[in-house]
Amino acid sequence: MVRIALAQVAPRLGALDDNIARHHELIAEGRRHGADLVVFPELGLTGYLLQDLAAEVAMRLDDPRLAELADATDGLSAIVSFVEESDDHRLFIAAALLEEGAIRHVHRKLFLPTYGLFDERRFFAPGDVLRATPSRLGAGLGIAVCEDFWHLGVPQLLALDGAQVLVNVSSSPGRDLAATNEAGLGTASSWRNLMRTYAQLTTSFVVFCNRVGVDESITFWGGSEVIGPSGQAVFSAPLFEEGLFVVDVALDEVRRERIGLPLLRDERLEWQLRELGRVVLERAGMAIDSTAEWGAQPGFDVAPSEPAGPEEPAGRGERASAPIPFRKPRP
Repeated sequence: MVRIALAQVAPRLGALDDNIARHHELIAEGRRHGADLVVFPELGLTGYLLQDLAAEVAMRLDDPRLAELADATDGLSAIVSFVEESDDHRLFIAAALLEEGAIRHVHRKLFLPTYGLFDERRFFAPGDVLRATPSRLGAGLGIAVCEDFWHLGVPQLLALDGAQVLVNVSSSPGRDLAATNEAGLGTASSWRNLMRTYAQLTTSFVVFCNRVGVDESITFWGGSEVIGPSGQAVFSAPLFEEGLFVVDVALDEVRRERIGLPLLRDERLEWQLRELGRVVLERAGMAIDSTAEWGAQPGFDVAPSEPAGPEEPAGRGERASAPIPFRKPRP
């Protein structure tokens, strides 16, 4: 049995020292409740809508304030999120696994939204590495940040790489407040559908920790959750309410579900790699687009609607009449 504490907090925008102090308080509170893992939301150490403040609150991984937070994890694990400054002075939205006094793993947010009210790519660099990580919990962890989970490959790759618990830390603002749905909040319903789908398709626990509070008139809705590997909710935190919410999960459920529903075992990675390679080459113009019409010019999927020439049979385009290259068989 693993006890997870969801720190559904309202960080103060740009108030790094105050937010760090609050993290220390909640890690200590989690320890009093017997938590094995305390999870904080995206940019819980800084607030979300930083814009030009991002460089002022950025920390390198050797920052003594991060070391002090890591020291506070003696006997438990914590996932914290902050602005990371790399050696070459790029800024990343990062989430770090802290265990036994050390930084064990860092995930840099891969996908930076630039639609709607989001403008992350203007201020941050995207990460380019995705790895599951072992943990003191006795299970592999797959850590992602908010928008990462709106891309199908992220939870799948984390699970295939060895994660049994997928953790998404988020700063999801409320939208569609007037929508009619189960939660009365369109964003919450969308996220809940995603979490249940990913848990079931990867047969993993999914932990979602979202912040609350307000940054620059933008409201964040909370609603943190833990979903079991069957896709059923184990716990759902209330909307808009700050607090530390503790939930127990039985990791044995992952074994039972993966044996009974061996979806990960049956994934055909060699086929997926081959077809992804084909798509990449076709999109780059380095191979003939196998889904385009005959006669279509490079970069187009549809052939021009011109009448056939007097000596060209209808239906035979430029590509169809081209010679097929000979390929020497492999020895």
